[in-house]
Amino acid sequence: MIEITVALLLFLLPLAYSPGPGNLFFAAIGGRFGLRASVPATTGYHLATLIVTATVGLGFSGLARLSPMLFDLVRYGGAAYVFWLAWGFLRAGGTTDSVAPREASFLDGAILLLLNPKAYVIIALMFTQFLPVTGDSDPALVGLISVVFTLNNLMAFTIWTLAGDLLTRRFRSASGARPMNLGFGAMLATVAVWMLLR
Repeated sequence: MIEITVALLLFLLPLAYSPGPGNLFFAAIGGRFGLRASVPATTGYHLATLIVTATVGLGFSGLARLSPMLFDLVRYGGAAYVFWLAWGFLRAGGTTDSVAPREASFLDGAILLLLNPKAYVIIALMFTQFLPVTGDSDPALVGLISVVFTLNNLMAFTIWTLAGDLLTRRFRSASGARPMNLGFGAMLATVAVWMLLR
């Protein structure tokens, strides 16, 4: 199990820590509201990650193969949702403005994972590398892989959230909030476009 864990972490390193919808979402939340405010969305995202990963590992990944349209629906839905989040940032003004981006909730985090096609691709790819090709899935191995994957993502997202928080502390004034909101809104809109073009 130690060998599989080490190999899995090495496999996930470039995937988990590189920019993607989840990382950039949490960098934006960390930059706008700080690390503490990201906890509900982080909890929702990673609980959904654990459930989806274990489900895929136990054999339900065949749904995507049976219906390629399902993947496209997830992709379009995810892009639309991230655009909606971006719109909240783009409409927001300064810190005292009547239109302000709201803090991300548990549900926002869970929906982001459920509508993130990159997550499904990584999960499927991970299991093709670390589960035996023949026979039924080993629940203990699936559990180990799911927990390691989820905790590794949690670490990556926490780093991105902290980076967003540290890099934008000086913009949390009334004069700096508007450009920061525009920047994060543009960043999330770019992520949504990336999701559509994948």
